[in-house]
Amino acid sequence: MITARRFFARSEPWVLAAIVILSLLIQARSGQFFTGNNLVDLARAFIVPGLLSIGCMMVIVSGGIDVSFTAVAALAMYITDKILLQSGYEGNVILAYAMSAGFGLLMGALNGFLIAFLRLPTLVVTLGTGSLFTGLMFGAFSASASDVPPAIVAHGKETLFTAVNSDLGLSSNMPSQILILVGMLFLAFLLLRYTMLGRGIYAIGGDEAAAERAGFNVRAIKMFLYCLVGVLAGITGISRISMMAYADPSTFQGMELTVIAAVVLGGTRVTGGLGTLTGTILGIALMMILANSLILIGIPTYWSRAFTGAVIIIGTGVTAHQIASTHRSQRDLKKT
Repeated sequence: MITARRFFARSEPWVLAAIVILSLLIQARSGQFFTGNNLVDLARAFIVPGLLSIGCMMVIVSGGIDVSFTAVAALAMYITDKILLQSGYEGNVILAYAMSAGFGLLMGALNGFLIAFLRLPTLVVTLGTGSLFTGLMFGAFSASASDVPPAIVAHGKETLFTAVNSDLGLSSNMPSQILILVGMLFLAFLLLRYTMLGRGIYAIGGDEAAAERAGFNVRAIKMFLYCLVGVLAGITGISRISMMAYADPSTFQGMELTVIAAVVLGGTRVTGGLGTLTGTILGIALMMILANSLILIGIPTYWSRAFTGAVIIIGTGVTAHQIASTHRSQRDLKKT
């Protein structure tokens, strides 16, 4: 049973409160925040960072860090787009998703091999591979913005419903890609909540040596994690270009900062062992409100980067405080 003290010691209630307060302030100032088209626009902006945050959260929970997932998404998407265009493919979009996920899997497997089997530091590896993938894309492939196959264009036009703002004469379509996000969140929830693999992810983040003694295959779990991040990145790449209707290889640049900030803000401990999908989604929601709704109250959008940096500092500080408080409580219990 969760007591009131334990409940408010978690990050999720505070992030939710921040979302509510910020939303009410924007609504009071602009009168447009809770309009249907604005909410649909926020949901649309939520899809890509939401998909990327799932794998990012799992990696951080495991005690690692991955800053290469945006480069993986961009390269997997770009290679897939080029192959399908050159072959004149006119079939179903499922092949595009499968190919991009496959390329992402290969790149994620490289990260997993270097981290799990060669035991190299996660930050160093993913910084290196991220630069490698970006260099290949802009160097070897001379990447530039291009068209996308008809199947991807058609997929981008699929909508669930249209929200209309009659006051301003604006309308926004809810893209079908949000169903992919919901599906991935559901699968990730099942994985983390009901499987031994999910327990192993938390276990190695809490204490890798203890997890290994408990019988968890640490190398296999890490390999799985980075492969999963690659697959999710590949899927995200196709979702992104389908909504844009063109393939821009630079579309993901800088997004890793926003995603990591949102995951940390949502209560995922940067040292591993603690984090929830609920907190991650709330963190992404807050970051998207900051990034996409500040203009409604007259704040220039470039301030969103300042807010992102502040969120990382605050989120990391809160995590450090929670760890210190836990250690103090454990010492007090030992003394008594």
